[in-house]
Amino acid sequence: MEKIKFVDTTLRDGEQTPGVVFSEIEKIVLAQKIDLLKIDIIEVGIPVIGKEERAVIKKIIDLNLGAEILLWNRMKIEDIDLSLTCGAKNIHLSAPVSNIQLKVKLKKEKSKLLAEMTEAIKYAKDAGCLVSIGAEDASRAEKDFLFEYLKTAEKAGAERFRYADTVGILDPFSTVNKLKEIRYKTGMEIEFHAHNDFGMAVANSLAACRAEVDYISSTITGIGERAGNTDFKEFVDAYNYFFEHQLDFDWKIYQDFLKKMKAAL
Repeated sequence: MEKIKFVDTTLRDGEQTPGVVFSEIEKIVLAQKIDLLKIDIIEVGIPVIGKEERAVIKKIIDLNLGAEILLWNRMKIEDIDLSLTCGAKNIHLSAPVSNIQLKVKLKKEKSKLLAEMTEAIKYAKDAGCLVSIGAEDASRAEKDFLFEYLKTAEKAGAERFRYADTVGILDPFSTVNKLKEIRYKTGMEIEFHAHNDFGMAVANSLAACRAEVDYISSTITGIGERAGNTDFKEFVDAYNYFFEHQLDFDWKIYQDFLKKMKAAL
């Protein structure tokens, strides 16, 4: 088993925590602190939100941090264009894949979504970007459509696949089973994105490692939408107890980060 890698989404999903709004300077400082932890990928925001969001994203990209900087987008060309104006080289394209969210949130037929995804991936690739594809609410999706979504993304040129337990309904057993099936179906790197509605985000993320995913999505202190996301520190501590490959982070930097974080909350 390869050493697990991390996508930190404190500045994107973490900021969706009720009452949490980071200022421009707070986002820049937090991005720098996250980078000092040697996190592999930092998801810093959503360009389509507005001019202020794009301005701070561009400033973070211009810092030339060691981590890859990832921008979140809907499956829309106009979203990609806004990311490109920020200087994006790593683009995440996301859409819901469960029947209920396709009907209620996206209001779109599956065939239409697949066609739009193919177009969006190729557009981003032609612009020179690395592309990750997100499957929102994957844990409630029909298996056949999820596999079709996966294969379509890979064929179009996506490099990474994010499996999102958007409403936090998985347990460790179902997490392993579902992600093993995904692992056998694709050559793309796989990222697991957990939510903590039943208090199992860390446990499910550990289970995802048993299924040999490549990346774990986490946030500092576990902040995030509703009940939050996988807590980075809790996950690392548990991973180092249960797994042979040890994760080594500078916890003095982490403690300094927490001070900055608490000041921002």
